[in-house]
Amino acid sequence: MQIISTKKELQAAVAACKNAGKTIGLVPTMGALHAGHASLVKRAVAENDVCVVSVFVNPTQFNNKEDLAKYPRNIQRDAELLSNLGAHFVFAPTPEEMYSAEEMNTTFQFDFAGLDQVMEGKMRPGHFNGVVQVVSRLFYLVQPDKAYFGEKDFQQLAIIRHMVERSSMAGTFGDLKIIGCPIVREESGLALSSRNERLSAEEKETALAISKTLFESLEWAKEATADGVLNNSAEAVKKVQQRVIDTINAVEGLEVEYYEIVDQTTLLPTDTFNHAIGCVTVYCGPVRLIDNIKYTN
Repeated sequence: MQIISTKKELQAAVAACKNAGKTIGLVPTMGALHAGHASLVKRAVAENDVCVVSVFVNPTQFNNKEDLAKYPRNIQRDAELLSNLGAHFVFAPTPEEMYSAEEMNTTFQFDFAGLDQVMEGKMRPGHFNGVVQVVSRLFYLVQPDKAYFGEKDFQQLAIIRHMVERSSMAGTFGDLKIIGCPIVREESGLALSSRNERLSAEEKETALAISKTLFESLEWAKEATADGVLNNSAEAVKKVQQRVIDTINAVEGLEVEYYEIVDQTTLLPTDTFNHAIGCVTVYCGPVRLIDNIKYTN
């Protein structure tokens, strides 16, 4: 496995692979890798001739400088894990290598078709501008055949798919396929996240109530839609939504920032559980955690 730190070196390595007729899979990450990331890398290795993994804590997608500073970093541990998983290249640039000073200080502009105005976008203005900025740059540098993203960041996945659909009209990224991969959870049910490293043992135990409540809400949805009055209506959806919020907020140490039940494609509020997903953000102490649950596939 080769660790690459410059765009020039990365493009040269990719060009050699392309010239040899090899397919390339890309897994963009911000490091602090866990079993969720490993599942993406394993799939990329299995489905492509070459696997490229980026390890880059992208400063342009952080609204909070303190959050950026506290984001866990351990490139040596990450590199060891990626080598064991069979990755071929790790791209680990500095912010100065990825962006010019002007790019670092200018908001990246993109037409999100409203996907950035709800949930995470509402709470973290400009966050997805930074996400699209870095992901589009990685796509340009690597020109992958497939790129792999976890469904835990469901809104991010929807926005990246939108970006590729728009860009495909211009042929910017060729025939790139975006592969969404299921959430990986601890045996307890807690969704794996790099931010989990910031939780104390007690907070980690408390955070279990998030996934527990989401899974329970599947049964609540069935109960609500079985009710002749509610019957898969906006009222039924609101009833389940509020019950999730109240249940999590009743746990000491947890505070819901939002819980929205939305259409999986548009990310807009829905009045049916068909093709719906529930997305939640919860503060566990000072740590901001996200999770989601699909009510139907």
